[in-house]
Amino acid sequence: MTSHLKYFALLLLPLIAGCDMQDMYRQPKREPLSPSTMFNDGMSARPAVADTVARGQLRTNAVFFTGKLNGKDVEVIPLPVTKELLLRGQERFNIYCSPCHDRTGGGNGIVVQRGIRPPPSFHDPKLRAMPIGHFYDVMSNGFGAMQDYAAQVTPEDRWAIAAYIRALQYSEYAPAADVPAAELPKLKEAGK
Repeated sequence: MTSHLKYFALLLLPLIAGCDMQDMYRQPKREPLSPSTMFNDGMSARPAVADTVARGQLRTNAVFFTGKLNGKDVEVIPLPVTKELLLRGQERFNIYCSPCHDRTGGGNGIVVQRGIRPPPSFHDPKLRAMPIGHFYDVMSNGFGAMQDYAAQVTPEDRWAIAAYIRALQYSEYAPAADVPAAELPKLKEAGK
């Protein structure tokens, strides 16, 4: 008879545990942003307190986070331009930008080849004359048909991409005087 009691107890255990779980499931609660009569404004959630900053989101360096100073695009990248920064910029550019702009910045990426309106070439004189902050701002806020990439690309990576865009632009129009003397024969050979 004791074995029957053990089996009976094992059968009752899930039912007893299930009762508490059902009570938790059916407890009174509000879905986010659902209407409620609890507050005068009819909302169930309270608005954020003015000037509240989420942890890790304090952005006191306006130039770094906007690419602007006194409302104008900055001319200089607000962090040191290193080889590592340029390599990171190249990597991020190839991931996020090259589908439209292609890997050279010419504006003939794979999506353009499939019928999407081409973006302007970074080698266009008008874009070569733009301040570096312009490219950061466009990545942050979008421009024309281009969406913003603020959610996908961190501010640090946006500056890295902007630096790499400048390197691409320079590579197309670099004067021969900037080529090391040991490399000049290779350049002349390639030009034939």
